[in-house]
Amino acid sequence: MANQSDGTTSPRVDWDARAAAFDEEPDHGLRDPDVRAAWADRLRAWLPDRPGDLLDLGCGTGSLSLLAAERGHRVTGVDLSPAMIDRARAKLAGHDAVFLVGDAAAPPVGEERFDTVLVRHVLWTLPDPGRALRRWCGLLRPGGRLVLVEGVWGAVSPVGIPADLLTALLAPLTGHARVERLSDDPRLWGRPVEDERYAVLAAVPDPAAAG
Repeated sequence: MANQSDGTTSPRVDWDARAAAFDEEPDHGLRDPDVRAAWADRLRAWLPDRPGDLLDLGCGTGSLSLLAAERGHRVTGVDLSPAMIDRARAKLAGHDAVFLVGDAAAPPVGEERFDTVLVRHVLWTLPDPGRALRRWCGLLRPGGRLVLVEGVWGAVSPVGIPADLLTALLAPLTGHARVERLSDDPRLWGRPVEDERYAVLAAVPDPAAAG
């Protein structure tokens, strides 16, 4: 869930108001079996094979958190909206998951470190994406991976963050980052799309491995 507001309400109030209908979007609720399977396939490729600790920032109602938990990952979800967090907790009841109300740019996780940080459609809304990326990389254990799903939306007044800008911001933090284009897979969105949608996968260097 993004932190951006429409300018008339606070981000928290804005997203609390949207929580009840949030899962009606095909790629939010993953209620369609084909859409859910498409995201499950992507996460299977993006996340570590071995279950680990995963931080889902801007987790919304927890749909991606649930897919990760079903693969055995221990999930911590963070979202600005208490209403979204309530739905995520209900959705993942019985799974190894905890959900916290907080800012995705500065997650309230203390000194805890993770094997994976997963963020979908959040970075482009933040006032200082570079600072957020530095913070997120600092939350990863050595060798941990960052999974970012982003895009550029709209033809008249496009919003978002282009893939080349995101990889440039990541270059000094992670070295190589791989871009995976997502626009050409309508199963992910429940319909064909023409705008730029992509995932960036990057790993934090492990000094022990280099030595």
